[in-house]
Amino acid sequence: MRTTAPLLLGSLLMIAGSAHADALRERANAIFKPIPDKVTEVRGHAVSEDQAILGHKLWFDPRLSRSHVISCNTCHNLSIGGSDNVPTSIGHGWQKGPRNSPTVLNAVLNSAQFWDGRAKDLQEQAKGPVQASVEMNNTPERVEATLKSIPEYVEEFKKAFPNDKNPVSFDNMAYALEAFEVSLTTPNSPFDRYLKGDDNALDAKQKEGLALFMDAGCIACHNGVNVGGQGYFPFGVIKKPGADVLPEGDKGRFAVTNTAADEYVFRAAPLRNVALTPPYFHSGEVWDLEQAVAIMGDSQLGRQLKDNEVKAITAFLYSLTGDQPQVAYPTLPMSTATTPKPE
Repeated sequence: MRTTAPLLLGSLLMIAGSAHADALRERANAIFKPIPDKVTEVRGHAVSEDQAILGHKLWFDPRLSRSHVISCNTCHNLSIGGSDNVPTSIGHGWQKGPRNSPTVLNAVLNSAQFWDGRAKDLQEQAKGPVQASVEMNNTPERVEATLKSIPEYVEEFKKAFPNDKNPVSFDNMAYALEAFEVSLTTPNSPFDRYLKGDDNALDAKQKEGLALFMDAGCIACHNGVNVGGQGYFPFGVIKKPGADVLPEGDKGRFAVTNTAADEYVFRAAPLRNVALTPPYFHSGEVWDLEQAVAIMGDSQLGRQLKDNEVKAITAFLYSLTGDQPQVAYPTLPMSTATTPKPE
């Protein structure tokens, strides 16, 4: 008995530890879902490879902007987490945009686009920055004139939209960009591997942070496959942060709905790859992820998180970094004599 008792005790402890790990995973799987390896359709339609190939080129083409300087990738840089790592993006004529650029990675998994959800999908979203005066400052007519002036683009639009009488259009530009963006997902994060059953994918601190993330109430806003991006919530449910973090002039979704209840309401930020995308919040005024976690605890949960809790939750957030899309820089077709000149 003296020989077998320690073995029996060790086995029981291992079983108990395994049961605890399974319980944590079971809770997490009820709230979150892994990023799919590949998204193959959008709005119920299969993604066309020809449209995605065209969208890949358009994504990097600065001639969609009036200045011929700014491309989609300028503010959503795929090499640094799909955003631009500055407080607010620099646009046409060195103007600063009003809000921090959200990541484009996994954006197809969000219920709506932009901080205020004013675009219902990526196709609608793609039209906004092209026309915004502080971003690309272009017009649909000028974009179409640019694309039609380039024979290679004309042929690619015909191939991508074979049933359209007028394939080179502003709408089809946006559709092609969406088809490309569908591929910008980041599966296989440590958290995804954990959800799928790999107990060693998260370390002890990250598991502690996951449990705190759920127990403290973070999951009220940050849940689902994208760990957010699905609903709208006031910034400052319990206590509004200072004007440096929550500028008084930006009333969020109120500008879309003109409803008083939507003042300072924003779409919950998707937290996938959040460690790659400082600075944080729509104002882009917080550079440190631990500080952002502490602010959320105070403002949204009414709870002053302890230092060890902040560190544990932050460690969990680092586990949300997935495999980054490997996107080659394309060779773009040359302009012609009739291509509108930069302004």
